[in-house]
Amino acid sequence: MWFALGTFDADGTAFPGLVVDDAVIDLRPSFGDGTTVEGLLQDWDATLAVLHDLAEEAGDLPSTALGDLRVLAPLRPRQLLCAGANYFRHVRQIVASTLRNSGDERSEDDLHAEADRIAHARAATGTPFLFPGLPSAVTGPHDDVVLWGPGVEHDWELELGVVIGRRALDLAPEDAMDVVAGYVIGNDISTRDVMTRPDLPMTDFIMSKSRPTFFPIGPYLVPRECVPDPRKLRLTLSVNGEVMQDDTVDDIIYGVEQLVSYASHAALLGPGDLLLTGSPAGNAGHHGNRWLVPGDVIDAEITGLGRQRNRCIAPPAEVDRGQR
Repeated sequence: MWFALGTFDADGTAFPGLVVDDAVIDLRPSFGDGTTVEGLLQDWDATLAVLHDLAEEAGDLPSTALGDLRVLAPLRPRQLLCAGANYFRHVRQIVASTLRNSGDERSEDDLHAEADRIAHARAATGTPFLFPGLPSAVTGPHDDVVLWGPGVEHDWELELGVVIGRRALDLAPEDAMDVVAGYVIGNDISTRDVMTRPDLPMTDFIMSKSRPTFFPIGPYLVPRECVPDPRKLRLTLSVNGEVMQDDTVDDIIYGVEQLVSYASHAALLGPGDLLLTGSPAGNAGHHGNRWLVPGDVIDAEITGLGRQRNRCIAPPAEVDRGQR
């Protein structure tokens, strides 16, 4: 049975809901007023047992049509960790375009061979690349994405997100799946031309990746047991109807088990943490530097996890610094 967990709004009040088919069951009668998805993750095993029972009885329970609700981000992560350069074809594309843009005059075949060598060298190291994001950048699956400056080279990165459901520290890869509550869709919006700072030999992931609305999440948290093999999931992203990314998780360099294990050696993981696992090939640089601009509409989908649709907008002319 497929079911999912989400956060919804019908009358200005957010509430957690169980999604079965196209219906949403309000979980407050079962778990109490003030319940949140973040709270339900604190005792995920007990929560999951109740969700199973409710899903079995869904046809006899009061529900609301999904289309009558505003779908919010399913959770506000306690911690947000992101994997970079974690798909083979993506790394090949990045390396080839970087070499070409830097003036490398080798043939296309030679550039691709060099890119392929570097991509496989990434896997041989046995060390994923993780960096933190700001939870304040999370927004809903249908909310507008504000293309904040500085910088104009705004890019998309569709990613499989892993939600943690138990405390975890120093896990072995073979034990990592035991702490995974489920999966979500994530899009890591990135402003490429402010990623490298001219005044410091450093990468600025706050300015380039963690601006408000730069992490659309959702629509749902789908329990791990509803996704038997995450490597078989297909990720598809289009901009204004033109497909930009279309690949399976099977092209990933470090899989979910390895990433969760590595993250647990770098940080104390806990319920409600979110780990984005990297983006497949097909970013803007591969499409002739076709950066996002106001008015663009991003559609993103991962098999069985729902769909996102986000409209890109310009920053407001005047920003209330105390309310943004």
